[in-house]
Amino acid sequence: MVTLESTRLFSQLPENDLNLLRTAAQEVDFPAGACVFEEGDPGNGLYVVKAGQVEISALLENGQRQVFELVRPGMVFGEMTVLDQAPRSARAKARQPTTVLFVPKTALAAVVKKSPELALMLAEEVSRRLREFNQQYLRQVLQAERLSLVGRFASSIVHDLKNPLAVISLASSIACSPKASNENRKFAEENIKKQLGRITNLVNDILEYAQGSSESCDYPLVDYGVFLQSIIREFKEELELNTVQLVPENQMPSVLVPINEKRLMRVFFNLFSNAMDEMPKGGAIYIRAHFNDQEVVTEVEDSGRGIAPEIIGRLFEAFATFGKEKGTGLGLSITQKIVEDHQGRIWARNSERGGAVFAFALPRHRRDQKEMRKS
Repeated sequence: MVTLESTRLFSQLPENDLNLLRTAAQEVDFPAGACVFEEGDPGNGLYVVKAGQVEISALLENGQRQVFELVRPGMVFGEMTVLDQAPRSARAKARQPTTVLFVPKTALAAVVKKSPELALMLAEEVSRRLREFNQQYLRQVLQAERLSLVGRFASSIVHDLKNPLAVISLASSIACSPKASNENRKFAEENIKKQLGRITNLVNDILEYAQGSSESCDYPLVDYGVFLQSIIREFKEELELNTVQLVPENQMPSVLVPINEKRLMRVFFNLFSNAMDEMPKGGAIYIRAHFNDQEVVTEVEDSGRGIAPEIIGRLFEAFATFGKEKGTGLGLSITQKIVEDHQGRIWARNSERGGAVFAFALPRHRRDQKEMRKS
């Protein structure tokens, strides 16, 4: 049978103090579903469960009610009222027919003044309950965040796949048309192969990021000017379909640079996609490049709204987004990883013309891995 002295909170009290609490305690019965107290009610005492079960819950910011604890026989609840003058911060409701011992706050306060041990036990009980509440709340929040992140991540992947899939759909219609010439069918076939390659590269990049390591890649010396011209040809028509003009601002430099063309193409795809997202009604993307003895610097500028100050310091963090309905922010994180795998660096700023500028530098001479580890 549950008594005051059988609970951990009151087990060390002297008999005189226990008698004071026994005299003041009231036995109260609650039917299943009845509220013992509501949020905002005055804190007038604590409760000891003799029989049954009490559910402690609170409203979250999203309006949903969260159950934090089930209080069983021999346990206490409502003890915070002894330590402060605030109203109840949670709801206590009987889950089944329940009997409690109600100990008024005035009687508890009188005993606490005489018993440092009870004050300490109350503080420990409050601390324990707060830890349990925090752990449970964090578990709920993390689970909700995981589900939200999965949804946003899936949305980001679908968003990245839309353009190549649209091109494949259009090319398939051309190839299957009975009036299509051999030349048109060949053009459609090449386009389909090219877009399938882009999708494969996208999937590989995501898998690589998720695994946290990159496979060894080849970085042959490539004429960077020729490569940039191929990038412009690759994306120019697709961007124009979204009323975005791709404008080269200088002659692409003819200089040999150690790059992996397939992976570096993904960098441009991400930067162009981000620029398009910032210019839903159309605009322009300016591309320029220059080099010195050590590196080649490429800049991609858009005519959008520029980078918001709230996100500019976290642009390349995984899953960092601001003001975007789609995407997880993973694109720029992958972009940074690809550039760094090239032993390069990437940064961003706002342009004097008002848009955003993303720039990255690639070394003209790839350093040996052993040399990098030493430095």
